[in-house]
Amino acid sequence: MDVNARIAQRVRALRDDRGFSLEALAERSGVSRSNISLIERGQSSPTAVVLDKLSAALGVTLASLFEEAPTKTAAPSPLARAADQPVWKDPSSGYLRRNLSPPAQSPLQLVEVSFPARQRVAYESASRNKEIHQQVWMLEGVMELTVGDAHWRLEAGDCLTMRLDRPIVFRNPTRRLARYLVALVTLPPTFPRRQG
Repeated sequence: MDVNARIAQRVRALRDDRGFSLEALAERSGVSRSNISLIERGQSSPTAVVLDKLSAALGVTLASLFEEAPTKTAAPSPLARAADQPVWKDPSSGYLRRNLSPPAQSPLQLVEVSFPARQRVAYESASRNKEIHQQVWMLEGVMELTVGDAHWRLEAGDCLTMRLDRPIVFRNPTRRLARYLVALVTLPPTFPRRQG
């Protein structure tokens, strides 16, 4: 399946599951109603920043938008063959992301990213109704990350952990491609303990 068609199906299915109208999702995400409609019809190639806003408003990780919609007839496979892993290119920065994780239900998601030289992507990482933790492990090259007010320079072998609850900027300051692995874990919502 074409990756934009997969994104279209996932955004529509997640919006329907949550009972959001186009207007409600537009208000929650800050993405225009017309843009969401184009994305859901597969007539738009959204940027990483737009997908991040939609995923935050829908309460899922960005990686979840590339998953196949679950089927009622067969259990999801615990294996993701390389040829079947969806690859998506951000039309703004040109970065490539490959969802590595199998379709089977898991709290852990793995994504491989190839980030072009001299490019930058800034995520607003709006508040989410679930706690999401992310680790970035550099495979090759250099990346500079700004997480809230903290600044980090990562080189091959370095690993940085963060919560997706503040703005994050990814920047490749070099003239060479950077590659890294992203591991995401979604924790169940926590509820305050009852007194007494």
